[in-house]
Amino acid sequence: MAIDPAVAEIFAAIQRDDPGLTNDQFGSLPAASQYRRLYELAGRHAGPGDRVLDWGCGRGHFSYALVRRGCRVTAYSLEHAPEIFSALSPDERSRLRFVQGAPGATSALPFADGEFSAAFSVGVLEHVRETGGDELASLRELRRVLAPGGALVCYHLPNRYSYIEAASRLLRGAGGGSAWDGCHRYRFTEQDIRRLCSEARLRVEELGRYGFLPRNSFNRLPAFLRRSRSLAAAVDASDSLLERLFSPVVQNYYFVARAESVA
Repeated sequence: MAIDPAVAEIFAAIQRDDPGLTNDQFGSLPAASQYRRLYELAGRHAGPGDRVLDWGCGRGHFSYALVRRGCRVTAYSLEHAPEIFSALSPDERSRLRFVQGAPGATSALPFADGEFSAAFSVGVLEHVRETGGDELASLRELRRVLAPGGALVCYHLPNRYSYIEAASRLLRGAGGGSAWDGCHRYRFTEQDIRRLCSEARLRVEELGRYGFLPRNSFNRLPAFLRRSRSLAAAVDASDSLLERLFSPVVQNYYFVARAESVA
């Protein structure tokens, strides 16, 4: 499952129409390519016809991509339905269900036990404490709504030792703002991930770190470079090398865990 160029193009058009939106991840092709591993994981764990959950769908880019792949997608969010869903065809919309969580629903999900064959958390788990929840309760709910053996794919989980996070806090602190402005308040280690998954009865089968280059910084380039597929490919190749050389201090973790049966 390759990154769908239409996703980046549609998000760019939405942002042009409404400059108040901030879709930094799609401001350039090098920035959009930070999701390349997520799309690869989705290609392995979600196929056409599968019933899947996009937990905390945000701006909707990943739900959109899953629908285009042929999955039957439930996009769950505490916010309103994303604008990008209006770009889906009638046939594609028939495979999408948007569910808005009730205010204060920090962990409980309005879905049946074992309803989904796969669930995706893309840049969400690290924020649940900010809305009064906690990571363990959220993971237990995700395991509940997964069918036995179903896959939970978690992506963009901040690394506690990320050099980008550390540099951002220092720069913002020196500028007189809060050290947490624009940074992630909650960050994780491999031990944190394995402990949380074990307590939630999720069996980790794949775990890795990725992302050395600050991808969103490429959005400042001239337009012809932001749209350059050659530049995006070169950035991907460089990042793949650098994230292996400097693995302990890259930006993010991803993991894939399987739902264990409840005794």
